[in-house]
Amino acid sequence: APSLEDFTFSPIFSIGPWHVTKPELIMVICAVLVVAFFWAAFRKPKLVPRGAQNLGEIGVLFIRDQILRPMIGKKGDGYLPFLMTLFFFIWVMNLLEIIPVAQFPVPAHIGFAWILVALVWLTYMSVGFRVHGPIGFFRHMIPDAPWWILWLLAPIVLFSDILVRPFTLGVRLFANMFAGHLLLLVFYLSTWYFFSASVGLVFAAGSLAMVIVITGFELLIQALQAFIFTILAAFYIGDAMEGI
Repeated sequence: APSLEDFTFSPIFSIGPWHVTKPELIMVICAVLVVAFFWAAFRKPKLVPRGAQNLGEIGVLFIRDQILRPMIGKKGDGYLPFLMTLFFFIWVMNLLEIIPVAQFPVPAHIGFAWILVALVWLTYMSVGFRVHGPIGFFRHMIPDAPWWILWLLAPIVLFSDILVRPFTLGVRLFANMFAGHLLLLVFYLSTWYFFSASVGLVFAAGSLAMVIVITGFELLIQALQAFIFTILAAFYIGDAMEGI
């Protein structure tokens, strides 16, 4: 039966003192795929885009017009490469869950989600410090309120903005990909078990139908989680830049 052991991988090879597991290898492959695609799309850009450049421009415009501009405005255009990288890197890692041989979404290991969260958190804090100064940024987080309630409100707001935000950002991505992968495991193995144990083709066919349904649902969730993670990252950066 599927269990947490299905999310634990032994090293597949070692490079000196470093042991490389399957999720780490998938992550590197995803990074190479994203870089290779956009390099191929824009290394020799043409006035009338075709092929890879056309797809690349669609991706750029989508991130700019649907995520960056609504959350930050034109003043945040400098963060377009960062948000582009976040979205497509997460999306491709999620997509490999349904690709044969890979068959694992890297963010289903929470450690990988924390690394992405750390990048967003460091960007958020550095932008806030640069725009408002260290003390001004913390004061900027606290809304206007009567002095007699600030002693209670200030710690809650600071705790929420500095710790709760990044925690929920990582848990949301991890939990959705973890749960989806576990569901797929259940119905994949159920299909095999019902068929091999001669319990009945009807039960195996029903389980296989659920595999198809959940795979289609996962395609939506994979893109949606990349979108939500990126739009929240843009919101945090826009919040840190507020007042420019």
